[in-house]
Amino acid sequence: MLSLMSENLIESRITAMALVWQYGEKSGYEAWKGLSWGMVPLLGGAFCACTWHFFYNSESLEVSFIFSEVIYLLYICFA
Repeated sequence: MLSLMSENLIESRITAMALVWQYGEKSGYEAWKGLSWGMVPLLGGAFCACTWHFFYNSESLEVSFIFSEVIYLLYICFA
């Protein structure tokens, strides 16, 4: 079971990289594109976290994942 937080982590990192890249193009300051490339290892870490959760989590931890997902959804709804 992939957690919603892990999926959201990947989506938010990809979105941040795309926005930084677009800002570099529109501002004419190409160094921002370098920052976007610098964020690639963070995206790799997010993929590693999802892989770990998917393959190596114990069945006994499922209750804690459900609880953390509920807390996360409440945070998203009321933030």
